[in-house]
Amino acid sequence: MTAHQPIHSNEAPNAIGPYSQAVRVGDTVYLSGQIPLDPQTMELVEGDIEARARRVFDNLAAVMQEAGGSLSDIVKLTIYLVDLEQFGQVNEVMAEYFDAPFPSRATVAVAALPKGAPIEVEAVAHLAG
Repeated sequence: MTAHQPIHSNEAPNAIGPYSQAVRVGDTVYLSGQIPLDPQTMELVEGDIEARARRVFDNLAAVMQEAGGSLSDIVKLTIYLVDLEQFGQVNEVMAEYFDAPFPSRATVAVAALPKGAPIEVEAVAHLAG
């Protein structure tokens, strides 16, 4: 049986429920959903969807760094948006953080997210053994 290694970064927000920021099993890292929380204040960052998406990707990057990787190791993203009208803006921000070949991805419209966030992103990464 493969050990489950919880991952925690002080550079990303603490979990707001009974879950780990990420869990590593072998070479795979499962990253919990990140909303645009400031890791210092645990409050949603101010600003438009671009500013909030950047905070989400910065949080994911911090967790990936703690796991021993980077955003380039992410192979699957799931983006949850309260307003699909913001799809294009989120794509533009994502393009600032990821290079081709891009991870696979799904974008899902949802009615609401924790703390009233407009966006949440979860990921799966594969680290080279």
